[in-house]
Amino acid sequence: MTVLLSERSRIFDRADAHAVSDYVNQHVGSHCIRLPPKGRPQASISHRTFSSLDLCRISYGAPVRVTSTALETIYHLQILLNGHCRSAARGQEQIFRAGEILLINPDDPVDLTYSADCEKFIVKLPVRLLENACLEQHWTLPQQGIRFVTERHELKEMSGFVQLLGLICHEAENAAQGEVQCLYERIVANKLLALLASNVLRVAPQAEEGKGFERVRQFIEEHLTEDISVEQLMAVARVSERSLYTLFERQVGVSPRDYMRQRKLERVHAQLNTATARSVTEVALDHGFLHLGRFSEAYRKRFGELPSQTWRRQRQHVAPGG
Repeated sequence: MTVLLSERSRIFDRADAHAVSDYVNQHVGSHCIRLPPKGRPQASISHRTFSSLDLCRISYGAPVRVTSTALETIYHLQILLNGHCRSAARGQEQIFRAGEILLINPDDPVDLTYSADCEKFIVKLPVRLLENACLEQHWTLPQQGIRFVTERHELKEMSGFVQLLGLICHEAENAAQGEVQCLYERIVANKLLALLASNVLRVAPQAEEGKGFERVRQFIEEHLTEDISVEQLMAVARVSERSLYTLFERQVGVSPRDYMRQRKLERVHAQLNTATARSVTEVALDHGFLHLGRFSEAYRKRFGELPSQTWRRQRQHVAPGG
């Protein structure tokens, strides 16, 4: 049987539900809970961070209503392990039972009611992870962002997906190296795009257009620490300014400047996850982020945490006994 987080990952066991909810707000996603007026339900939660993923196993021990306006920068993949859960978002009501999967998009309002015996395994995925997986496949990134179709999926239909998650949980509990973690999170993102219906157009761009964008993309990758101008990109792509913006809109759904900013943030994130990063400030300045306050806020929106949190977690992993 596949184990999705063992006792080694337990944070709270038969604890106050509000304490568990506070922990979820800090690590898994902002929400509010409504508990029964009587009784003291005993809640439990297990949690691991794995690269940019958060892995969480949770039960509240009572009928609990969980609400949130939207998750904004993350997707929530929720697997029902026991009991059932009612979803009532956007006026549509669905009942999810053990063995079924619910995927919540970043702009979806959340309105979930757990049964008393409900237990879930939740994977928190940042938006940029799915976007990068889409681009690696050379698929067209939707302008409004990747959105999965809200429908019921059964684990048995997800061709080995739960076994993949079980392996990731094992690696998380055994301190896998950063390179291994990055590899696994990319596999998860690619699996979700392949297995679940979404608005991603799985069609490669026209050959000539694709070649032009690939030249520009490669140029950006090679000069990320420099201040790249739109004029330079026009020269590399051999197109006018208007055609350059159209090219980026079709290929990645954002403007050239927004794309370069995203890639700089990605590179900073990757460097902060290595043992060689001496400080957040140094890495940020190396990539042209001169206003550290705005940089930190952009980083938080992209990755769901502050750059200092990423850096400290990496330092803890490499510290003796960490």
